[in-house]
Amino acid sequence: MGPRNIFIAVIAVVAIATGTWLSYQLMSPPPAPQTATMLPAPAELPEFSLVDHTGRSVRPEVFADHWSLVFFGFTHCPDICPLTMRVLADAKIQLAALNQDPLPRIVLVSVDPERDTPEIMSQYIGYFGDGNLGITGDLDELRKLTNGLGIYFEKSSVDGDDYSVDHSAVVLVMNPAGRFHALFGAPHEAGNFVHDLPIIMKSQ
Repeated sequence: MGPRNIFIAVIAVVAIATGTWLSYQLMSPPPAPQTATMLPAPAELPEFSLVDHTGRSVRPEVFADHWSLVFFGFTHCPDICPLTMRVLADAKIQLAALNQDPLPRIVLVSVDPERDTPEIMSQYIGYFGDGNLGITGDLDELRKLTNGLGIYFEKSSVDGDDYSVDHSAVVLVMNPAGRFHALFGAPHEAGNFVHDLPIIMKSQ
């Protein structure tokens, strides 16, 4: 075989290999989250009227224009809530180090609005970094939101003003359209969010 024929053969092999690789890439499914569950179709939020940690009135539109990690807890919670908030804060720091853009916003919705005033919420969410959002307000309005999202909470161990609140421990992902997009079940680890969130954010 002459040099010209060898050259043509090499080009043909490269073309075939490239075509095979491109076909594989086109046929292979996109990466999937390892721990998060994505909804078949993002769900609209129920109507509600609450307030944020600055006292400003908020409605479902408060979740628009951001990717948000939403956790339902309370500031008097002794363990699950601060641990989860710390995990979310650590995940956000790690995502920033990986140049993830945009970064998710951390949102704490209080399931103890009797004690969690906007002032208390503002101080609490500040412990876990900048740019976080706290939501509290009327109990009936809160029930509209939690019932619509399948979030459970109920007072327990009531002794006057000293009580706890049982609640769901999931973290919900809201997309920039203000819709419920995915969820992470407990127990929570920062690495799960670091791995899955970029995949979830590209899925919109």
